[in-house]
Amino acid sequence: MQTTFTPEQLTDPAIQRSNDILRSCVHCGFCTATCPTYQVLGDELDSPRGRIYLIKDMLENERVPDARTVKHIDRCLSCLACMTTCPSGVHYMHLVDHAREYIEQKYKRPFGDRALRWVLARILPYPTRFRLALLGAKIGRPFARLMPDARLRAMLEMAPKHIPPVSRNDDPQTFVAEAPRKMRVALMTGCAQRALNTDINDATIRLLKRMGCDVVIAEGQGCCGALTHHMGKSDESHRAAARNIRAWTGEMDGQGLDAIVINTSGCGTTVKDYGHMFRNDPLAGDAARVAAIAMDVSEVLTKLDLPEGADKGLTVAYHAACSLQHGQKIKTFPKDLLKRAGFRVVEPADSHLCCGSAGTYNLMQPEISGQLKARKVKTLEAKNPDIIAAGNIGCMMQIGGATDVPIVHTVELLDWATGGPKPPALSAPGKRAPEIPILR
Repeated sequence: MQTTFTPEQLTDPAIQRSNDILRSCVHCGFCTATCPTYQVLGDELDSPRGRIYLIKDMLENERVPDARTVKHIDRCLSCLACMTTCPSGVHYMHLVDHAREYIEQKYKRPFGDRALRWVLARILPYPTRFRLALLGAKIGRPFARLMPDARLRAMLEMAPKHIPPVSRNDDPQTFVAEAPRKMRVALMTGCAQRALNTDINDATIRLLKRMGCDVVIAEGQGCCGALTHHMGKSDESHRAAARNIRAWTGEMDGQGLDAIVINTSGCGTTVKDYGHMFRNDPLAGDAARVAAIAMDVSEVLTKLDLPEGADKGLTVAYHAACSLQHGQKIKTFPKDLLKRAGFRVVEPADSHLCCGSAGTYNLMQPEISGQLKARKVKTLEAKNPDIIAAGNIGCMMQIGGATDVPIVHTVELLDWATGGPKPPALSAPGKRAPEIPILR
């Protein structure tokens, strides 16, 4: 794609990066075939190629974003399926992130939009605040249908029926390996996950200890910054990321770390991009060091030689989170681990398509998100699974609220298969409890 940025514009590192990305696009349109919003809406401007044209025009002309442009950029899920499909290697993620930052700086949204984004940015990255908000939403959930705004209804309906107790495993500490030590790792405990589902971190710690890892919960770590980053609130996201970088490099420079383990794939995609986010910052070197050893939990477990298990007699439908398969290019590890542990693994049709969760997307674009959720649940249930497994809390919340098939994190099943307790979600009220064989 030909661009016409001026030499003065190209002195801005963000513009320079976007220019490089834009020039790599050859207009082929392959991305439209795998874009969920284009499939739902059928509008070229709701495809990656259409958005690229909008972004190019907006940045080159330095114009104040108009409502039309903002609407189509906001509708992007950032599922990154287009990056998997693109034959030219267009790094759409960095381009749309720049566009969102530009919009946040230049465009004055309607009051309702500004208020919603402010609330989400002030609550979701903070586990205690989020937990209190969930309690309030739980009380208001029976009245969700009376809400005039679809986004308010979505916020109330998202509240889980059961809010888990606080887990002390999330406090700064070190868990000692139960087997001969193979690795010393830091576990990112996250933010929203700590309020929505404490079983995931608990299972991760048990499994990593069993597999020979010292597991460190670093002092000072917190939200990865993804939630605010994808709203274009770069200052807030960078502050959150900087806290993590300092916390983890402190451990790296102390007793050392072999990996930073992340069990929420949306966070993993962001942490692995810290080197780019801080490329022009004094923290650039440390950010690159952190990004270099950040790993999804499935990557770490693949290195640790998980023991082979007997047939469990259970069919697991594996849902591939977009941030894992497209953002981190991890496609086989979770399935291979589940098979090795003794589960029969099946995949739904169109497994490359997003479920519609996408961070806060299901709260800000509930209509489109709802259509994608219905499609995903239908394809998962068509496999008649006993259990659905996923590697991202957002996907689990999105899918779990629309099916009676229990959904658990992949690491919970692996923990259970190697001696841990049965995942509580498999016995949750209202879910179709599978027949549980004795695990060996």
